[in-house]
Amino acid sequence: MYLIAGALAALASLSITAAPLSFDQAKTELRRQVFHDQNTAGDLYCGCNWQWQGRSGGSMDLASCGYQIRAQAVRAERLEWEHVMPAWAFGHQRQCWQQGGRKNCIRTDPVFRAMEADMHNLWPTVGEVNADRSNYNYGQLTSTPYRYGACTSRVDFKERVAEPRDEAKGTVARIQFYMHDRYGLSMSRQQQQLLMAWYGQYPVTEPERVRDQRIAAVMGHSNPYVTGKRTWTLGQRPSGEGLQQLTAQQPSAVKNRTQPADATGPIIGNRNSKVFHLPQGCPSYSQVGERNRVLFQTEDQAQTQGYRKAGNCR
Repeated sequence: MYLIAGALAALASLSITAAPLSFDQAKTELRRQVFHDQNTAGDLYCGCNWQWQGRSGGSMDLASCGYQIRAQAVRAERLEWEHVMPAWAFGHQRQCWQQGGRKNCIRTDPVFRAMEADMHNLWPTVGEVNADRSNYNYGQLTSTPYRYGACTSRVDFKERVAEPRDEAKGTVARIQFYMHDRYGLSMSRQQQQLLMAWYGQYPVTEPERVRDQRIAAVMGHSNPYVTGKRTWTLGQRPSGEGLQQLTAQQPSAVKNRTQPADATGPIIGNRNSKVFHLPQGCPSYSQVGERNRVLFQTEDQAQTQGYRKAGNCR
């Protein structure tokens, strides 16, 4: 019994350490381990198929779902990764956002980076709809016209409200409940009531369960609102368990090579040169292009992945 428990604990530990450290890494893992065989199952908001390109990108097959471009042809034709709970929604509640917005949070706040990289909150979408949805809340838009051809997701720019197609409503509700609960975030009573209605009207589908299981194998935990272990009640107080775990992890590291660079930023690797830069003492730290960045928590972690410290680091 004790041996079994120890093995399970070890497996859980391995899953947790495999969780992505950045949004870029999350997209790559989603492409590789979750959606690799799902590109003909339809994106979140319109049900369009796509062709994979590169590590995590794609070209949308707009004809597959009868999509008509509203205004942004370039973005409509490419796959983008939608934060179902927008980065603004969880980011603006953190001090780093007040001191420099999203870029500052990515650079200085490991908790924000973990939230931004949470794979449960990410779905492939038509880029134009992702752009139009912006950071709007969800809502019912009975009088708003459809603007994307046969795609039945809608956006009211004046009211700053988005309504996903019916096939996505249960999914977005369960993701919103998960994010609010796990990271101790607040949600208006009106938004709770709407999402609870969608949660009940559109139950979990088998593809949604498979997605959750695949993500859990990487992240180390499922979305309990998908597995059925939890249900949301009106006025529920979020557990904040994920936030507590992330906060507890920060002071637990020892100094030097095992210490995360949480005070001033992560360790940044360049996937092309296989060189990593420390947030202090490395002049080229901020010069690594966004597309080439790989984030690490420790020097040992970077070196294990085949990276070496930049030669100009003091």
